[in-house]
Amino acid sequence: MTFDELNLIPPILRALHEEGYTTPTPIQEQAIPHVLDGRDLLGVAQTGTGKTAAFTVPILQILSQTAKLENHSHSRIRCMVLTPTRELAIQIGESIAAYGRHLPIRHTVIFGGVGQTPQVSALKRGVEILIATPGRLLDLMNQGFVDLRHIEVFVLDEADRMLDMGFINDIKRILPKLPASRQTLFFSATMPGIIQELAGSILKPNPVKVAVTPVSSTADTITQSVYMVPKNDKPELLEHILQDKAIKRVLVFTRTKHGADKVVKTLAKGNIPAEAIHGNKSQNHRQRALSNFKAGSTRVLVATDIAARGIDVDELTHVINYEVPNEPETYVHRIGRTGRAGADGKALTFCDEEERAYVQDIQKLIRKQIPVVSDHPYFSPFVPPVPLTGGPPIQRPKGPAGRPARPGRGGDARPPRAEGGARQGSGGRSESRPTGGGRPSGGARPAGERAAGGSGGGQPRRPYRGNSGR
Repeated sequence: MTFDELNLIPPILRALHEEGYTTPTPIQEQAIPHVLDGRDLLGVAQTGTGKTAAFTVPILQILSQTAKLENHSHSRIRCMVLTPTRELAIQIGESIAAYGRHLPIRHTVIFGGVGQTPQVSALKRGVEILIATPGRLLDLMNQGFVDLRHIEVFVLDEADRMLDMGFINDIKRILPKLPASRQTLFFSATMPGIIQELAGSILKPNPVKVAVTPVSSTADTITQSVYMVPKNDKPELLEHILQDKAIKRVLVFTRTKHGADKVVKTLAKGNIPAEAIHGNKSQNHRQRALSNFKAGSTRVLVATDIAARGIDVDELTHVINYEVPNEPETYVHRIGRTGRAGADGKALTFCDEEERAYVQDIQKLIRKQIPVVSDHPYFSPFVPPVPLTGGPPIQRPKGPAGRPARPGRGGDARPPRAEGGARQGSGGRSESRPTGGGRPSGGARPAGERAAGGSGGGQPRRPYRGNSGR
């Protein structure tokens, strides 16, 4: 199927062709016709599946056609996209600008961490599509700058990340301000119980359900490998790998903001320019670093998981997990930023002895053994992760009630937790919750519940650890 077969109007088809898009991804092929028909939609899709175009393209067409029929004013906000992070909000805004370049549809993006004056000015001039993060949206609603009474289409994007960042209560404050007659599009990479309940409460009965690329899968175009290395040798290993000039553009993941800055400083000493993006960086710095990375002037971008949400860079050749994520689903999200659209990509994971169990969990989730690279100068002699089948199990120390304890839980060898960060918005309002306190009451996942598409294997899911900072 091509975009020409999806009954899209000529101005949008022209823009898509100018962007080089001819064939829709599975979620676009499945979702666009239903959205154009006015149906509510529940989409289970992760970053990199093309879901942004799956909702922005039909929304642009709907607003364009109804505007002609009903002579709508540009001053009314007719569509709102609610998203958890600044980076993702900006990316969605860029997509709307690209796909709607030949349409008289106005849009703007509002988020915290920067002054509100330019955003308020854009709202006063009038927009039909508003892309927003929850904190800044509530701020401007309370100040009377945002009126949601005329919303025709509401998009809740990355609902599971909203949950992780503690935004569910904010969403519940926003929902009553929306017209009951609206069309709702709900997207989430995973569907834990509380997200299913939220979807059921805001979608009309019998919504269209579209599910693609479950979180437990990794693209066949991505070559994965594990480098077993002592923790103290990780900086030298990273520098050693980056000496390879064939690595044109690489995204390096750390667990914490401090860790990201430390990696950048280490690389600078080795004359390898790099930039970091995370919640402690100003919005202007983050935008500049991301622009440099997309343009190719910065070869290495070091990011935390939350800050990296929304990064969509063409020709990203490598992803390096400098630290193994302590949730296996996060690994899938990380490496899914390379090997897109049929292109080849490489995902390298640095694993020290304390992180072996995390790699084992990842292998269980993706149902694939990740090859171990031993021909590097920092290879550690400790036993690599066990294969998926066969071989003796890793003996972990027992935790409370005889349950296996994760590396670093208790004792002296605790790996860094995912970073936390105060939500920064106007008037001191923040865009993410303080670590550990963001999930609303009753929001914890039930023990034993795994992400949609995960293998589970009957193993209880690790308890929620609080949110990650940007």
